[in-house]
Amino acid sequence: MKAHTAETQAAITPSQALDILKEGNQRFVDNLRADRVLMDQVIETKSGQYPFATILHCIDSRVSAELLFDQGVGDVFSIRVAGNFVNVDILGSMEFACKLAGTKLLVVMGHTHCGAVKGACDHVEMGNLTAMLSKITPVVETVEKKYDDKGSSNAALVQEVAEENVKNAIAQIRSQSAILAQMEKNGEIDIVGAMYDIETGKVSFEL
Repeated sequence: MKAHTAETQAAITPSQALDILKEGNQRFVDNLRADRVLMDQVIETKSGQYPFATILHCIDSRVSAELLFDQGVGDVFSIRVAGNFVNVDILGSMEFACKLAGTKLLVVMGHTHCGAVKGACDHVEMGNLTAMLSKITPVVETVEKKYDDKGSSNAALVQEVAEENVKNAIAQIRSQSAILAQMEKNGEIDIVGAMYDIETGKVSFEL
């Protein structure tokens, strides 16, 4: 499998980009890999890159988009921050990836048992972590109203916050980036949410 070129990137539709990720994740779950030589892709991409998707996901060491979607060098832009939230720097990176670099799909992916989400649920305060977790706090405050048992010991609460955090990030992308919202409206990109299960290796796009 060769690295994407300007021609192959341009030919991919947003829905096809999503199918490519789904197929890659199924290979990952089945313990298979596409036939590619990564060093060949290093050489093929030395003069340019043409990724087909942009994926915002957590820094969790178990959640690497390239691995769990079985993608190679130059295939996807990975944006990683604990808790997969959105801020102005991340929005700028997404605008670059989609508007200037041509990706067709923008994915916000949370995951089960997320440490950042647990920290937000426990209202942890520690150094710069305090400001970082504050990005997730509004979601926690909304969701925890439904639960008597609050905090990270409540697995159902943590899971719901993780899922709602993804939805919140997508809403922020659409409301805070006129560029990405217009691209989605024009059918140039799709913006979708996903959850990765660290126990099964499976990515679900049904949120």
